[in-house]
Amino acid sequence: MTISITARCAETGQLGIAISSSSIAVGARCPWLQAGVGAVSTQNITLPALGHQILSRLEAGLSPDQAMKQSLADDRFSSYRQVTVIGATGETSCFSGTDTLGVHNMVQGKNCVVAGNMLSSQAVINAMVDAFENSSGELTERLINALQAGVDNGGEAGPVHSAAVKVVDDYTWPLVDLRVDWADDAPVAELAKLWHDYEPQMQAYVTRALDPREAPSYGVPGDE
Repeated sequence: MTISITARCAETGQLGIAISSSSIAVGARCPWLQAGVGAVSTQNITLPALGHQILSRLEAGLSPDQAMKQSLADDRFSSYRQVTVIGATGETSCFSGTDTLGVHNMVQGKNCVVAGNMLSSQAVINAMVDAFENSSGELTERLINALQAGVDNGGEAGPVHSAAVKVVDDYTWPLVDLRVDWADDAPVAELAKLWHDYEPQMQAYVTRALDPREAPSYGVPGDE
C-alpha cells in the first residue's frame, strides 16, 4: 500500500519525507515532521498519532530508536504498524510489525531510511536508497527522485494513486508541503511537476513570511 523515504540533508540540516500509496491522500495521514527535531512516517495500517508522539519524545531528548519503541509500546495494535524515524543529526530507526501487509522491507541508509509494504519485490527499497545516496542538490528533488526510482523498479504490487513530499528547514512551518491526493495514473510524476512549478517561487514565500518589505511582487492586479 505504501513506499516512503524519510531523510536528512547533511548540508542544510533539512528533514523531509516523500511517500506514495494506493490509498487516497497519503500525505494527510503518514508524514510528520518538526524542524530541528526529526521526521516520522507512520504507514501500513496508519496511526497518525504516532507521528506526534515520536516527535515529542525526540524533542525531549530521546534517540529515534527510544522514541519509536516507547511510542509503539503504548499502541496495542503495534503489530499492524510500519514506522520510520530520523533525528536531527541523521540517526535513524525503523519498525515493521508482524501484521504488515504483503511483501515488506525497510532499509537504513546514510541520512535516510526507506520502507514499503505490498511491494512488487525487495529490490524496490534498495533502489530508493541508492537513488538518494547517489544524488545531490535540493532535498525535495532528491526525495522525489528516490520515490520515482522505487516506482521504476516495480513499486507496489498494485497501482498507486497518491503521493506527497514534505520538507522542514529552520522555520516552524514546512518549507515544502506538496500533495497529489488522487491520480488515476502516475501520482509521483504529478508530484514532480508540482515541485518543479513550486521550486522557483519557494524562497519568495519564505521572504514574504519573514520580511514582507523585501518580498517580490505577486504579479497580480493591484500588486504590480
